[in-house]
Amino acid sequence: MAASTPDVRDRSRPMTREEKKVILASSAGTIFEWYDFYLYGSLAAIIGAQFFTPFPEATRNVFALLAFAAGFIVRPFGALVFGMLGDLVGRKYTFLMTILIMGISTFIVGILPSYHSWGVAAPIILIVLRMLQGLALGGEYGGAAVYVAEHAPQNQRGYFTAFIQTTATLGLLLSLIVILMVQGYVNGNYPDQPVLDAASQPVLNPDGTQQMMKAFNAWGWRIPFIGSIGLLLVSLYIRVTMNESPAFKKMKEEGSASKAPLREAFGNWKNGKIALIALFGLTAGQAVVWYSGQFYALFYVQNVIKVDSFTANVFVAWSLILGTYGFIFFGRLSDKIGRKPIILGGCLIAAITYFPVFGFLTKTANPMLYAAHQTAITVTADPADCSFQFNPVGTAKFTNSCDILKAGLTARSANSETVDAPAGTIASVKIGETEIQGYSGAAADAADQKKRFDTELNDALSAAGYPVAGQPNETVAVASNFFDIFSAQKITIVLTLTYLIILVTMVYGPIAAMLVELYPTRIRYSGLSLPYHIGNGWFGGLLPATAFAISAQSGNIYAGLWYAIVVALMTVVIGALFVPGGTHKKDIFADQNQ
Repeated sequence: MAASTPDVRDRSRPMTREEKKVILASSAGTIFEWYDFYLYGSLAAIIGAQFFTPFPEATRNVFALLAFAAGFIVRPFGALVFGMLGDLVGRKYTFLMTILIMGISTFIVGILPSYHSWGVAAPIILIVLRMLQGLALGGEYGGAAVYVAEHAPQNQRGYFTAFIQTTATLGLLLSLIVILMVQGYVNGNYPDQPVLDAASQPVLNPDGTQQMMKAFNAWGWRIPFIGSIGLLLVSLYIRVTMNESPAFKKMKEEGSASKAPLREAFGNWKNGKIALIALFGLTAGQAVVWYSGQFYALFYVQNVIKVDSFTANVFVAWSLILGTYGFIFFGRLSDKIGRKPIILGGCLIAAITYFPVFGFLTKTANPMLYAAHQTAITVTADPADCSFQFNPVGTAKFTNSCDILKAGLTARSANSETVDAPAGTIASVKIGETEIQGYSGAAADAADQKKRFDTELNDALSAAGYPVAGQPNETVAVASNFFDIFSAQKITIVLTLTYLIILVTMVYGPIAAMLVELYPTRIRYSGLSLPYHIGNGWFGGLLPATAFAISAQSGNIYAGLWYAIVVALMTVVIGALFVPGGTHKKDIFADQNQ
């Protein structure tokens, strides 16, 4: 006589071996998807040089970041498409489709010929592949969260879905480690390669010597992309052997599946308001805390406080290693005290502590820069000449004298205050006792003015104690290898970054279980995917561009944090008023006919 199938709704029984396999398989596959997605982000500047060759370096980097942003922009559309398929045909097969699209797209990026070989077709195909990756990721997360939640015992949904929540962090960590290993090996064993222009001719330095690039920048960057095909095959094998979700099978057997899940999930106020509450009362705040703690922290350490890329990656990688268990801890805690207080508590703590924490990072990682901030810098400009430099897709041009001047100060991490000047005044800046005249980007001699302005600005900032590029800075933190973190300065940086990761785990650890519990089975995949990916793809994805614009406008490197703080506080208020409490006690099988 065959053994009876355990009742997944039983609160008291332990998980079966098959159900534990589901958790591990879903988590492993989702790690590989995030790994694929983040590879491009980590290597965007290097890839830009290969595929956007005809453009100047600054423009090239803009297009490379635009291709990266394309993956975020299309995520909600992937949520709609695959969410609908997940509610119509099942969690398992939709799950297989998303990883197949992601894995193949990533592999093709690795073998895609560069601009030198295929011309303009190469960057076009690259952007299409990034959009396919974004679509796949839009369907992947919802599938993983629903699949695991519908297998987990009712009183352990937070704990087991927290393993899915670790996957984005572990995928980022895996991509950083692979890149560091491949970069070290390739550059250590293969010679530098010549830099070529759009016509495949060698690029020369001002002194007539040939410009060279590291072997990793020339071709070694392709190895992590090509190697991902092995991860794809493993993930496919694991997922093919998995069973369909018991909640979905039961719903199908009872004939209660939705025939139009998108219309049912978003086409009426009863369900549509759930999506709005989930977006503004949960995922928007969760997203800005998550992106601030992982991605913006890495951007800030590298680009704002001027720690070199390798060292910044080492510090962030260690903080991810130390902080990742927080996902499991807060997921398990949410099974006991509820999801809502932990998520909103994390948003509130982040909003209160971001300014002192990021200020402490600057003081610790680059004391010379922190000391230089004590020198007064005053920008004098016509207010009408100063734009809000919000440019998430990299297409806008800011050529007013105030915009150019403020962008130059922001790029050099200088803090300043602005004084209004009469209409038509060309912007100027006073650094200590030195005054520098700005220029208009529309002027006939703009190129010559730029050289003059950059030289004068660098000289004045250097005299004020700023660590200008090309000049020695003995105070900035430097790691010579992955394990070179055991000094007071470096340990302090790692622990500070770990604190930010712990805040990430507070808001992100319980979110999957919370979103699953808001929707009935028949529209669960569709319902939770859209607010999650709008929150994380748009509110979170726009954070770097928004933070830069705010910092440039205000003249303060910390002012960009206001974006994350305001959104997090909005979520605390809306979540406290409208998000239901006690969802951790809900039977997610009891409402599938509603």
